[in-house]
Amino acid sequence: MNIPESLKYTKDHEWVRVEGNIAIVGITEFAQGELGDIVFVEIETEDEDLAKEDVFGTIEAVKTVSDLYMPLSGKVIEVNEELDVQPELVNKDPYGGGWMIKLEIADPSEMSQLLSADEYKALIG
Repeated sequence: MNIPESLKYTKDHEWVRVEGNIAIVGITEFAQGELGDIVFVEIETEDEDLAKEDVFGTIEAVKTVSDLYMPLSGKVIEVNEELDVQPELVNKDPYGGGWMIKLEIADPSEMSQLLSADEYKALIG
Protein backbone atom coordinates (compact mmCIF):
# COMPACT_ATOMS: atom_id res chain seq x y z
CA MET A 1 0.00 0.00 0.00
CA ASN A 2 1.48 3.32 -1.10
CA ILE A 3 1.07 6.03 1.57
CA PRO A 4 3.52 8.83 0.74
CA GLU A 5 5.25 10.33 3.80
CA SER A 6 5.17 13.81 2.23
CA LEU A 7 1.36 14.03 2.30
CA LYS A 8 -1.21 14.58 5.05
CA TYR A 9 -4.39 12.53 5.37
CA THR A 10 -7.95 12.63 6.72
CA LYS A 11 -10.00 9.96 8.47
CA ASP A 12 -12.26 10.08 5.38
CA HIS A 13 -9.35 8.89 3.17
CA GLU A 14 -8.49 12.15 1.40
CA TRP A 15 -4.85 13.11 0.97
CA VAL A 16 -3.53 16.67 1.07
CA ARG A 17 -0.38 18.17 -0.43
CA VAL A 18 0.23 21.71 0.83
CA GLU A 19 2.09 24.17 -1.40
CA GLY A 20 2.18 27.57 0.32
CA ASN A 21 -1.44 28.50 1.02
CA ILE A 22 -2.79 26.07 -1.61
CA ALA A 23 -3.82 22.50 -0.81
CA ILE A 24 -4.07 19.86 -3.54
CA VAL A 25 -6.57 17.14 -2.59
CA GLY A 26 -7.35 13.63 -3.79
CA ILE A 27 -8.35 10.26 -2.36
CA THR A 28 -5.86 7.71 -1.10
CA GLU A 29 -4.76 4.51 -2.78
CA PHE A 30 -6.59 2.67 0.01
CA ALA A 31 -9.86 4.52 -0.75
CA GLN A 32 -9.74 3.95 -4.50
CA GLY A 33 -8.95 0.29 -3.85
CA GLU A 34 -11.98 -0.05 -1.58
CA LEU A 35 -14.23 1.71 -4.12
CA GLY A 36 -13.08 -0.32 -7.11
CA ASP A 37 -13.17 0.96 -10.68
CA ILE A 38 -13.97 4.68 -10.70
CA VAL A 39 -16.46 5.57 -13.45
CA PHE A 40 -17.40 9.17 -12.64
CA VAL A 41 -16.19 12.09 -10.52
CA GLU A 42 -18.59 14.99 -9.98
CA ILE A 43 -17.27 18.22 -8.47
CA GLU A 44 -19.40 21.33 -8.89
CA THR A 45 -17.95 23.44 -6.09
CA GLU A 46 -15.32 25.45 -8.00
CA ASP A 47 -15.12 29.05 -6.71
CA GLU A 48 -17.08 28.11 -3.57
CA ASP A 49 -15.97 28.69 0.01
CA LEU A 50 -16.50 25.50 2.01
CA ALA A 51 -15.88 24.52 5.61
CA LYS A 52 -13.70 21.63 6.74
CA GLU A 53 -15.65 18.35 6.34
CA ASP A 54 -18.22 19.87 3.93
CA VAL A 55 -18.92 17.71 0.87
CA PHE A 56 -17.07 19.07 -2.16
CA GLY A 57 -18.16 16.41 -4.64
CA THR A 58 -18.96 12.76 -5.23
CA ILE A 59 -17.08 9.84 -6.69
CA GLU A 60 -18.88 6.98 -8.40
CA ALA A 61 -17.52 3.49 -8.74
CA VAL A 62 -19.14 0.48 -10.38
CA LYS A 63 -20.63 -0.59 -7.04
CA THR A 64 -21.19 2.61 -5.06
CA VAL A 65 -21.24 6.42 -4.86
CA SER A 66 -19.28 8.18 -2.11
CA ASP A 67 -19.09 11.76 -0.94
CA LEU A 68 -15.79 13.65 -1.02
CA TYR A 69 -15.04 15.77 2.05
CA MET A 70 -13.05 18.98 2.43
CA PRO A 71 -9.91 18.25 4.46
CA LEU A 72 -9.55 21.95 5.31
CA SER A 73 -11.73 25.05 5.14
CA GLY A 74 -11.15 27.14 2.05
CA LYS A 75 -12.12 28.14 -1.44
CA VAL A 76 -12.07 25.58 -4.24
CA ILE A 77 -9.94 27.35 -6.85
CA GLU A 78 -9.44 24.55 -9.38
CA VAL A 79 -11.01 21.23 -10.30
CA ASN A 80 -9.08 18.53 -12.18
CA GLU A 81 -10.95 18.59 -15.50
CA GLU A 82 -9.01 15.54 -16.73
CA LEU A 83 -11.26 13.45 -14.46
CA ASP A 84 -14.28 14.41 -16.61
CA VAL A 85 -12.87 12.34 -19.47
CA GLN A 86 -10.59 9.96 -17.56
CA PRO A 87 -12.07 9.20 -14.10
CA GLU A 88 -9.91 6.06 -14.04
CA LEU A 89 -6.90 8.32 -13.31
CA VAL A 90 -8.05 8.09 -9.68
CA ASN A 91 -7.38 4.33 -9.83
CA LYS A 92 -4.20 4.51 -11.92
CA ASP A 93 -2.48 7.48 -10.25
CA PRO A 94 -4.30 8.53 -7.03
CA TYR A 95 -1.44 10.73 -5.79
CA GLY A 96 -0.58 12.30 -9.16
CA GLY A 97 -2.86 12.67 -12.17
CA GLY A 98 -5.87 11.57 -10.10
CA TRP A 99 -5.88 14.69 -7.88
CA MET A 100 -9.33 16.25 -7.54
CA ILE A 101 -9.27 19.85 -6.33
CA LYS A 102 -6.98 22.69 -5.39
CA LEU A 103 -8.14 24.88 -2.56
CA GLU A 104 -7.02 28.14 -1.06
CA ILE A 105 -6.56 27.42 2.65
CA ALA A 106 -8.72 29.67 4.86
CA ASP A 107 -7.43 28.56 8.28
CA PRO A 108 -3.87 27.16 8.34
CA SER A 109 -4.31 26.06 11.96
CA GLU A 110 -6.61 23.26 10.73
CA MET A 111 -3.59 21.54 9.18
CA SER A 112 -2.58 20.34 12.65
CA GLN A 113 -5.71 18.15 12.65
CA LEU A 114 -4.62 16.21 9.56
CA LEU A 115 -3.02 12.79 9.96
CA SER A 116 0.61 11.96 9.22
CA ALA A 117 1.38 8.97 6.98
CA ASP A 118 2.05 6.83 10.09
CA GLU A 119 -1.21 7.92 11.73
CA TYR A 120 -3.11 7.13 8.54
CA LYS A 121 -1.45 3.70 8.28
CA ALA A 122 -2.59 2.99 11.85
CA LEU A 123 -6.14 4.10 10.96
CA ILE A 124 -6.50 1.72 8.03
CA GLY A 125 -4.69 -1.11 9.81
